Amino acid sequence: MIYVFLATGFEDIEALAPVDIMRRAGMKVQTVSITGEQVVVSAHGVGITADIQLSDVDFHQAEMLVLPGGLPGATNLDACQPLTTAIKRHFEAGGAVAAICAAPLVFGHLGILNGRRATCYPGFETELKGADYTAAIVERDGNIITGKGPGAAFEFGYTIVDFFLGEGASQPLRQGMIYQELLQGE
Repeated sequence: MIYVFLATGFEDIEALAPVDIMRRAGMKVQTVSITGEQVVVSAHGVGITADIQLSDVDFHQAEMLVLPGGLPGATNLDACQPLTTAIKRHFEAGGAVAAICAAPLVFGHLGILNGRRATCYPGFETELKGADYTAAIVERDGNIITGKGPGAAFEFGYTIVDFFLGEGASQPLRQGMIYQELLQGE
């Protein structure tokens, strides 16, 4: 199971575009509220009903933990001790993690980016403790995927699909979602 964690103030597109893409690929994905409420309000005031609560997550079944950015979403994720403890344990056990925009700061604060390539929203690179900051749209280094910001949300989702289903697995999705045409300027 892939879990996407929603905190008050999450960036709408960074959460929902990757969830949409992963579900289109047939992947098992659940959105998780860390607020104690089923409906989580995004950075732009949109209420999203999460699939489950943080207390319902089975971290033993987790294949990847995904953090959307946005403010104050990313800082709210970082302040959630049960979540950060679970991320650290998951990663130390060899589990995959992904974060986009400001949310890679959570990984930086946990020390899991040491010696790894990573990207984030400009201005947050100082929070990526020990990382080799690349400024790429999306960066994958082993079992860590990071994305730069809202405009990277699709590429971030496609990269997660390729991570699990094999390089190039996202190609049919890219074509079906007219993404390739967008990049080619058609």
